[in-house]
Amino acid sequence: MNIPRSPRRAAARALLAAAVVVAAGACGGADAGSGDGVSGTIKVDGSSTVAPLSTAAAQLFQQHNPGVRITVGTSGTGGGFEKFCNGETDIADASRQITAEEQAHCAEKGVTYEELRIANDGLAVVVSKDNDFADCLTVEQLRRIWEPGSRIDNWNQVDPAFPDVELELFGPGTDSGTFDYFTQAVNGKEGRSRTDYSPSEDDNVTVQGVSGSKGGMGYFGLSYYEENRDKLRLLEIDGGNGCVAPTQTTVQNGTYRPLSRPLLIYPSAAALDRREVEEFVEYYVDNNADIARAAQFVPLSPGQEAELRQDLTRLRQEHTA
Repeated sequence: MNIPRSPRRAAARALLAAAVVVAAGACGGADAGSGDGVSGTIKVDGSSTVAPLSTAAAQLFQQHNPGVRITVGTSGTGGGFEKFCNGETDIADASRQITAEEQAHCAEKGVTYEELRIANDGLAVVVSKDNDFADCLTVEQLRRIWEPGSRIDNWNQVDPAFPDVELELFGPGTDSGTFDYFTQAVNGKEGRSRTDYSPSEDDNVTVQGVSGSKGGMGYFGLSYYEENRDKLRLLEIDGGNGCVAPTQTTVQNGTYRPLSRPLLIYPSAAALDRREVEEFVEYYVDNNADIARAAQFVPLSPGQEAELRQDLTRLRQEHTA
């Protein structure tokens, strides 16, 4: 499988160690396929952020269906839709909804699909426990800190009310989906970022760097902050409607702007006519909460879960009619 170089990549790989536990739980409800000879190849491509979820789902599904080969590519959301609408893939991973232009492209090619929200994503902006002056930053302040060519290297340049403390920045490397997500949300374009910070594909390095510097700042997935909350302080973010702390609830309802978003998959109707794809999508949906937690994403809210179940029911009805 083509797994993105992201801190969440390790979580997706580590999920294999817990596969027996999750799969055992799945057997009580919708199972991971019949295991009675289903086989074939399933092609998934798209968002590098969603890829760890699809990778985890694929690994677990294949535990019970060794005859099914699932490839997960990371062409990006736009690149994934390009391949999907051209009929080159069975499922598109997306960290945003399909655009009108992409819809038209799919329609032109005769590709129909269903949109399924399978998890939520939220990023945490963190500082040192020794930082007792910053509680909330605006998106504009984040942009001025992280934009290309930024010369801000002291907290008093961020806000004159802040003390004269050197600003030290830490974060994911440029191959990370988290890097793409943050730079798109804050600076308006994926990959648009200052380069004079300490990058690492290992979130532990960011934790150590930020926690070891009074002026340190970094960002990564909210779940990883939860694992290290004894070492770090979490900043609230003002996306235009006041300061909001990232929590499971604010990520789920989208009030933590712009650092929260839905994560989606788009299976094509033609692909769902194949048994291996139908069973994989059903497994993915039926076990979405376990997969989201294991891959360090925020699970769906009860309302979102109910909507997803309705979408899956409609899919099943459409393909048994």
